[in-house]
Amino acid sequence: KKAAPSAKRSWGRRLALALFSFVGMVIVCGVVGIVAGYHYFAQDLPPLDKLKHYRPNTVTNFFSDDGRLIGEYSHERRIVVPLSKIPDFVQQAFIAAEDANFYKHKGIDLPSILRAFIKNVEAGRIVQGGSTITQQVTRSFLLSPKKTYTRKIREAILAYRIDSNLTKEEVLYLYLNQIYLGHGAHGIESAAELYFGKHVDQLTLAEAALLAGLTQAPSRYSPFSMPKAARQRQIYTLNRMETVGFITREQAEAAKAQKLVFVEHPNVNLLYTPYFTEHVRRLLEEKYGSDRLYNDGLKVYTTVNIEMQAMARKAIKRGLAEFVKRRRYRGPLKKLSEAQVSDFLKKQEAELSEEPLAVGDEIEAVVAEVDKKARRLRIRIGARTETVETKGLFWALARGRPIQKLLAPGDVILVQAIKQDPKTGRWTFSLEQEPRVQAALFSMDLATGAVKAMIGGRDFKESQFNRAIQSRRQPGSAFKTIVYTAAMDNGFTPGSVIIDAPYVHDDFGSGLRWKPFNYDGKFLGPTDLYTGLVMSRNVVAVKLLNKIGVDTAIEYARKLGITSPLAPYLPLALGASGVSLAELVTAYSVFPNLGQLVDPMYITRIEDREGRVIEEFLPHRAEVISPQTAAVMLSLLQGVVKRGTGTRVKALKRPTGGKTGTTNDMADAWFIGFTPEYVTGAWVGLDEMKRIGYRESGGKAAAPIFLYYMQEALKDRPVREFEFPEGVTFVGDVCYKTGTVGTGITEVGGGGSKFIKSEADFSEKDL
Repeated sequence: KKAAPSAKRSWGRRLALALFSFVGMVIVCGVVGIVAGYHYFAQDLPPLDKLKHYRPNTVTNFFSDDGRLIGEYSHERRIVVPLSKIPDFVQQAFIAAEDANFYKHKGIDLPSILRAFIKNVEAGRIVQGGSTITQQVTRSFLLSPKKTYTRKIREAILAYRIDSNLTKEEVLYLYLNQIYLGHGAHGIESAAELYFGKHVDQLTLAEAALLAGLTQAPSRYSPFSMPKAARQRQIYTLNRMETVGFITREQAEAAKAQKLVFVEHPNVNLLYTPYFTEHVRRLLEEKYGSDRLYNDGLKVYTTVNIEMQAMARKAIKRGLAEFVKRRRYRGPLKKLSEAQVSDFLKKQEAELSEEPLAVGDEIEAVVAEVDKKARRLRIRIGARTETVETKGLFWALARGRPIQKLLAPGDVILVQAIKQDPKTGRWTFSLEQEPRVQAALFSMDLATGAVKAMIGGRDFKESQFNRAIQSRRQPGSAFKTIVYTAAMDNGFTPGSVIIDAPYVHDDFGSGLRWKPFNYDGKFLGPTDLYTGLVMSRNVVAVKLLNKIGVDTAIEYARKLGITSPLAPYLPLALGASGVSLAELVTAYSVFPNLGQLVDPMYITRIEDREGRVIEEFLPHRAEVISPQTAAVMLSLLQGVVKRGTGTRVKALKRPTGGKTGTTNDMADAWFIGFTPEYVTGAWVGLDEMKRIGYRESGGKAAAPIFLYYMQEALKDRPVREFEFPEGVTFVGDVCYKTGTVGTGITEVGGGGSKFIKSEADFSEKDL
């Protein structure tokens, strides 16, 4: 029988109702599942406060005294710029390359995610992300970059929340300042500086497209290491910009045709003032901690002067070159075979084509021929054949060594370019030798204590150890000044007489006997203290210390700013205890400052990233000895330069005072000096505390460095005279405290003024 129509309708209704119920249950289960899944994946998601209060790690910058950049310190090299400073086409380049629908979606782009899902299923692993710019911001700020489906779901949820709480402009601002673009550059401004030496608002379309192309994989598309891949990504970005409608075909083609010029980005920390900058970095890290130093984007304004720093480097280079040429020539750097010579010269020619030879450059050369009759060399540098004449070799031949015994064809030697003939183009060269000794220089403004130059060694790249600050070396006779200062305050005068004669000191505590000697091995007999300091007589200084007491001398050393440990024994008079160059320079500032000790100042102010002043530094001066005692010492130290061991510095032709220092084993050579403008110290020595050379001294090795530096630092500046206070009297050019002429403690009867020598009393042998 056929079913009744009513039965059929009843069965159909039941089937429809069942299907509807099933679909409804599926929808409900789906909704419940989605809600449950949402709550599951959304639990413990980070809040968005970090985005609303964007405060990323930024670069701390150090500046010189005229505002030039001398140092950068950061964990992430980032320079935050407002979106208003980023040109529209730069923003569009990143949008086209990474997220063309950025202004249309709500934080996630479902079609892109679906395409990426299909690609990943086909590959059997995650090979494509389909992330929007908003999702990339989410990943950078709030989640890890690990590629998992769980992270992608959480990322999508956060991206939606971000899009609901921030404007598109705010999201783009975060993205362009946070994104990593390779080689340590975080953010678009940092990348523009790194690759092109420009600010972001100076970029061209072609440059912007290249930077936008880096976002996917900065190392894979680096224009430095992978130029072809970088070019392909740049073209891809320009094509996408054209497709999306951001630029026209003509603009795209013009950008593709533009030749990009990349800049070398030298490490600014090493460029101008490496020892100074590193010292300031250490001070700030100790004061503020490394997190604040490297992450907070501080602006540190320092006292150093870039030009004076360059003068100091030049002075040290010249002084060490002269030192080397007083020593024996050690021979060639290495020897090459004929095949090696060819390769060496080809490589050198390629380097010279990029950076031509300039006056003063030192360069390696290959000896081509030794002309023993004419005593000269033919050398090869790149594709050039040049000559080193006898004049440029003389220092190495001065001890009668035949040139053919020193060098042979194939030897690699160091030469310096002296000058070039404008007509022939030929160069004049001199034979050079790398110094083994180290040198340091420390210079500060007398009025403020502002440190203007600091050199801590021959080459910062070789050794970061700062010999101006960190090293403690025996100052030799440079310490005598402190002993004399204590004496002038305790009954002695420049005319007081000490007998310069053999002296033996028995230390009953240790049972040791010590017998000091003068540098020249001679004794002058009765000697006034003016002559004793000017001529740096060791025995006079030791006997003087014995009379005033070691404890008194140490007390005055502390007054004058010496903080290093000082051994309480008589050899202290000859500088037996180690001190730093910076300490000695600080101590010597007291004399031209008429008793005022000025502390070294390295920083003038520190600002936060918004430009608010965190800390400001002012000069610190304090009177530590009377102006009259300081004036007496100033006069004595001028005498050292006028007619004593520091006469090398007379060539400065300005009022100058100072003191040489040489240790008994000739391991350290010092000169600490001053003019009315600056107080400066120079040191020369070996790190291993060995003899630097027979008959080397502070006056020979260190004083010339002081001279060359000060000549440049004071060039074209008017000559200033030292000021002297009331309460002093001059006998000739020797200063006494008023009322003390012809008086003072002495080893012979009466005052000692009659023993003061004039310049005519000194022989060349004495000097």
